[in-house]
Amino acid sequence: MSNCQGCRRTYWSYECGICKDCFVRWGKTVKVLQREIKELKDKIAFLRIPSPLDHHDQPSYTDVVLLTASDDGTPESSVPVPAHKAVLVNRSPMLKAKLENEMEEKQTASIEISDVSHDVLCEFINYLYTAEICLDEKLACELLELAENYEVKHLKAYCEEFLVSKLNWENSITRYVFAHRHNAKRLLLAAVSLITNNMSSFIERDEYMKLVKKEPGLLVEIYEAYLYKQISAVPRKSP
Repeated sequence: MSNCQGCRRTYWSYECGICKDCFVRWGKTVKVLQREIKELKDKIAFLRIPSPLDHHDQPSYTDVVLLTASDDGTPESSVPVPAHKAVLVNRSPMLKAKLENEMEEKQTASIEISDVSHDVLCEFINYLYTAEICLDEKLACELLELAENYEVKHLKAYCEEFLVSKLNWENSITRYVFAHRHNAKRLLLAAVSLITNNMSSFIERDEYMKLVKKEPGLLVEIYEAYLYKQISAVPRKSP
C-alpha cells in the first residue's frame, strides 16, 4: 500500500503513484507528461556520443590521445586513451586551450595529463562523452580534483554531491581540508557544520593536532564558524 501523491489517501498499488480517482481526474496530464519524458529520453539517447573506450573492436575515428605518467613516470610508456578533439574542446575549456594554443599538442595530437592514474583518466574521458559514472569515495575525490583542474563544472558538482552524501563524523575533518583545497563550497559547508556541531569531540581527534601543526589557518576558520553559530543561537533582546 502507498499514499497517493495527489490526494494523499492510502491506496493499493496503481500506475504513476496516484490512486485511481486521481488518475482519472488527471489522466490526460499524466499521459502528456509521460509522453514528454519518453521524448526527452529518446532525444538524450540520440544525442549521446558513445565513448571510444566502450568499443575497442570497432573504428571510432578518434583524432587525439591522452597520456598519463605510467609506473616509471614517463608518459611515453603509458597506455594512450583515445578521444575526439571536438568532444574535448566542448567539454573542457582547459583541454580546448591546450589543443588550440600549444604547438606540441597540435603537432603530436596528444595531451599529457599529469598526476592521475590511467584508470582515473579513462573514467574522466568516459564521463566527458556520457555524463555517466559509478563512483566510490576515492574515485570521487580524484575526479573532483581533475574536474577542477580542467574546468569540467558538471563533473565537479556531481562528485561533490556524492562526497556530501558520504560525509560522516569520521571523515569530516579530512573532507573539510580536501574541500578547502579544491574550492568545493557545498562539501566545505557540510563538513564545517558537522565539525562545529561536535566541537567537544573535535579537539580530541588526531586530525585536530595535525591542523594545529600544519594548517592553523583552517583551524581558525573552523573556530570562527563555531563562534558565529554560537552568536546566532543567542536570542536577541528587544530594545
